[in-house]
Parts: sequence; C-alpha cells; structure tokens
Amino acid sequence: MTVPVWAWIAVIGGLLLVIAIDLWIVDRGEAREFSMRQATYWVSFYIALAVAFGVLLWVTEGGGKAGEFFAGYITEYSLSVDNLFIFFIIMSRFAVPKQYQHKVLLVGILMALVMRGIFIALGAAALERFSWLFYVFGAFLVYTAINIVRQHLKGDDEDFQENAVLRWVRKAFPTTPDYVGSKIMVKIHGRRLVTPMLIVMVAIGTTDLLFALDSIPAIFGLTKDPFIVFTANAFALMGLRQLYFLLGGLLQRLVYISYGLAFILGFIGVKLVLEALHASNVSWAPTVPIQLSLAVIGVTMVVTTVASLLKSRSDARKSVKSASQSGAS
Repeated sequence: MTVPVWAWIAVIGGLLLVIAIDLWIVDRGEAREFSMRQATYWVSFYIALAVAFGVLLWVTEGGGKAGEFFAGYITEYSLSVDNLFIFFIIMSRFAVPKQYQHKVLLVGILMALVMRGIFIALGAAALERFSWLFYVFGAFLVYTAINIVRQHLKGDDEDFQENAVLRWVRKAFPTTPDYVGSKIMVKIHGRRLVTPMLIVMVAIGTTDLLFALDSIPAIFGLTKDPFIVFTANAFALMGLRQLYFLLGGLLQRLVYISYGLAFILGFIGVKLVLEALHASNVSWAPTVPIQLSLAVIGVTMVVTTVASLLKSRSDARKSVKSASQSGAS
C-alpha cells in the first residue's frame, strides 16, 4: 500500500509520545525497581495498542494488510522473547543495579529502533531493485534456523560476545570504574568520563540490532510493505523492556523456545524462496497465504510455550523427588 508522508509522521510521532509518557511516569521521583504490577500494566497496554493499530489497518486497508501486520508483530515479538535471554546475561555481566535496569533497556531499545528504521529503509530499497535478494534472505533464514538448533543442542544459548561497536566505545571513552546513579557521563577532577551505564546501553542497543539481522529478513518474508515492517518492529520493541520484568524467571523455564523460533524462521525462509520462485514464473512453486503464515506462527508459539512449561514442571517434580529420596537415605 502507498502510505502518505503524514501517516508516517503521525505514527512515529505517536509512538515517541507514548514512549515519552512511559518514561516520565516510570522515572518520577527516586530511582526504583520496576514492579510486577507496573510491568503487567504496560505490557497489556502495549499489546492492546498493537491490536488497536491492527484493527485500524483492517478497517482502512482490509484484512490482508491487517493479517500481514499481526503476523509480523507476533513474529517480531516472539523473536524478542529470545532476545531477552541475552539481555538478562548483559545485565548480569555488567552488574546493573535493578532500579536502573528499566532505563538501560529503554535507551538501548530506542537506539535499536532508530537503527532498525534505517536498516528497514535500506532493505526495502534494495529489495525493490534486486528481487534476487529474496533467495538470499530465504536461504539465510533457513541457515539461521539450523544454527539456532545446533547452538541450543550444544548449550551455547547463553553466550554473549562483545561486538565491534561495544569494543570501540570501551577503547574510545575513558570510563568510571563504578556506576554513578543513572548518569551516563560525569565530570571528575575536570575530566569528563562515561559511566558503565553508557556501555550497557550500547551493549543492549547494538545486540538488538544484531538480532535484527534475523528478524528483519523474517518479516520481509511476511510482507513487502516497509510501513508494516516498521510498525510491527516498533510495537514489538516498545513493550520489550516491560516484558523483561514481567517474565523474569519464567524465561528460564521456556526450554523449547529456541526450537519454536527456529521452526518459524525456517518456515518463513522456505516461504520466501517459494514466493521468489513463483514470481519468476516457476509453475510448481506455490504462494503461501498470510492466513496460513499467521496460523503457523501462532500455533508454533503456543505449542512451544506449553511444552516448555510442562517440561519444566516435570523436571521440578523429578528434582524434588530426587532430593527427598537423598534426604531419606
């Protein structure tokens, strides 16, 4: 669909306004931990906001575009859950005080949103000129899916490697040894220093951008519309920091989440290749309707979550039984 400039401005302005209100409400007064009640409220609010936007698309553009948005949103949100594992590791590695974690996540996610917007614009322009990139995206997603399963089987899910941008920031800017409240820069003895808070924000933002290397091709496999690609990413990212606190220890119980995400990425990768072949007039290559994509994504995440929780419950029971037997002996 052709989206007028005013619609882009209205959507981006509205998103920024909501985030600004969110930040103002959360950051009033002294720094404090993000409560479960706050997290539940904001996650529910952002999901409702995404649903309302999808309904608005349905009314104005029809079910097809709305279906593309919901499929893209669910995919991006699902992939974001996987990102939270790494965010937990980053927070632990840099020993971020709990009362400042929500601010780190917000700034890092805003950085990621800006960088993703640039990435989406470049990707959309490239796909318009070079249709063969769909084959590349499709093959990359299938490769990524296989790699996710291999890493999970090896137990490498929790590895975090500092990227080039983060290493450069460490070298380029003198840093204080400890946190100075929530400040990212301080002046000590006439010398300006950055605090570990800035390093963590860069780590979150750039790590999320690296995840976009998977998620952006994935959503382009569901829709070719840059407006829907951007809004689906934006709505998924907006509720990510609240989801971080809401899920908490539950993330550790989602033992099969990697398999579900790998299946989704593999499915979208195959879909991309088939649609590229169909566009090249290959008679046997079918097109995959967005309704089927939405159903596959939704069912996969439900099955993965339920299976994970059942597995965790079973393991917990076995652990209690084993402990009781050991105590009795």
